[in-house]
Amino acid sequence: MPDIMIVDDDRDILTVLEANLKLHGFVVLPARTAQGAREIMAEETPDLVVLDLILPDGDGMDLCREWKSVHRSLPIIMLTARDMVSDRVLGLESGADDYMVKPFEPIELIARIRACLRRYRPADTEVVRVGNLVIDRASMTVSVRGKKVDLTPREYQLLNLLVDHRNRVLSRDFIRRSLWKESQVYSWSRVIDVHIQHLRQKIEPDQNSPSYIRTVVGTGYMFECDE
Repeated sequence: MPDIMIVDDDRDILTVLEANLKLHGFVVLPARTAQGAREIMAEETPDLVVLDLILPDGDGMDLCREWKSVHRSLPIIMLTARDMVSDRVLGLESGADDYMVKPFEPIELIARIRACLRRYRPADTEVVRVGNLVIDRASMTVSVRGKKVDLTPREYQLLNLLVDHRNRVLSRDFIRRSLWKESQVYSWSRVIDVHIQHLRQKIEPDQNSPSYIRTVVGTGYMFECDE
């Protein structure tokens, strides 16, 4: 499940895009400022960035150049209200892979996101195999030892998030920001712990000695596997 970072200071646009991307199976990392985007990038590298050109504390082109200098294979789609040809040219020359002018239809942006990801990601990432666990992202199905496992949409998102960051400790806060809206629930730690427990019950052969999802006391969780 690809991680998509959306950087836009317009709260309404951010909310609409976040809802639509999650509906299509993406993990969304939202940011409303350049500083917030940098903080996310310092913790995790997303699979793609949707980047507004004008931010309250910085310029999208500067961010694009900065990130592309470090992550050459990071796809970036620019968003802007500017409709001048010169602006589009500057955006592309700064390293952006695509450019969309506001207003736009979310479904078109999603199509462009998928097209960018196809150019950067090998086709075999549609099926992920980790030990006895198989995730088929095309059909959104999961099986363990050849037997299909029925997961809720949230459990499926959580599993993909853990697998995409396997052998790395994910904090509860990172999991929350990736999968939930901040205003939905008060006790985030409890909500995440319960979802982890349910996921373990479905994919772990031994609940007392988990093979995949390890609890990192005081921090969060890690999906362990041999690369």
